[in-house]
Amino acid sequence: MTNPKELREETYLEQKIYPVQLFANRCSRVNPGDCVLYLHWHEHMEIILMRRGRAVFHIDSRPYEAGAEEIILIPGGSLHVGYALDEGDVDFDCIVLNPSLFNPWMHDPVHNQLIVPYLEGRRHFPVKPEDPSRGDQSRAWLEEAVEELSARPQGYQLVVTSKLHLYFTLLARAGMEEGPEKTAHAAYFPNREPFKRLIRRIEEYPGEAWSVEEAARFLNLTPFYFCRLFKQLTGRTFVEYIHVCRMNEARRLLQESGMSVTEIAARVGCGNANYFTRLYKRYIGMTPSQTRKQGGPAAEVSLTLEGDRED
Repeated sequence: MTNPKELREETYLEQKIYPVQLFANRCSRVNPGDCVLYLHWHEHMEIILMRRGRAVFHIDSRPYEAGAEEIILIPGGSLHVGYALDEGDVDFDCIVLNPSLFNPWMHDPVHNQLIVPYLEGRRHFPVKPEDPSRGDQSRAWLEEAVEELSARPQGYQLVVTSKLHLYFTLLARAGMEEGPEKTAHAAYFPNREPFKRLIRRIEEYPGEAWSVEEAARFLNLTPFYFCRLFKQLTGRTFVEYIHVCRMNEARRLLQESGMSVTEIAARVGCGNANYFTRLYKRYIGMTPSQTRKQGGPAAEVSLTLEGDRED
């Protein structure tokens, strides 16, 4: 089923390197049947944590009622809308995330076995997850993620990513129907090993020049098919991956070396220092000089981007 283009929401996720955002929905003094979440869809996953009141959420035309303290999981690409069920206030928080948030685990075989099928849409989490064995613990992880996203203390991105990955891991564990012996060696992506070799080379030599055509030839694919498979595997375009690998290396050099910004720009394959500075701020969220002033050990930037143009 193809959703209408006019109902697509270009959800704003503030940080490209950590594509997760919190949206607080507060609907005061509504009447039964009032819309509390307008009809739309987006490519991201969405977690709704009900705070107050009751609502019914129609997700791909199926209704799901939810009251205070209940959770709704909306798969990426699903058309959804919400209506109040009672008179009064309907409050809920939405955690919107792109699955590429978990790409740091992409080389982990357990992650690939357990989580990736859900991220790729081959399996689906329950829309209203139940947690009979863990009590309220899973809800607590989501609450901690909300608190971190609200307060934004230093390193909150890492805490949020870890809490959400833990939450999805245990949901996936509960939903596993086949034993590990049947799924541990199942390939979830065609030609994955050649892609992994290409990715390792890019990560090891971030300053190396690559075009889409050269990368496609490296894998004996057409550029069009290569771009489609690369985005499907990594959650981002080939150019995005190149950019973030370069910015990771630039950040390390800024914090660990005495090289000038111009020298670092050239080292990571950006001949123009001004362009490098713009690119660095876009992906890292600060300027090279600000990074250098911070000092301390280099923290690798997660390769979790989405939606750039191939430029």
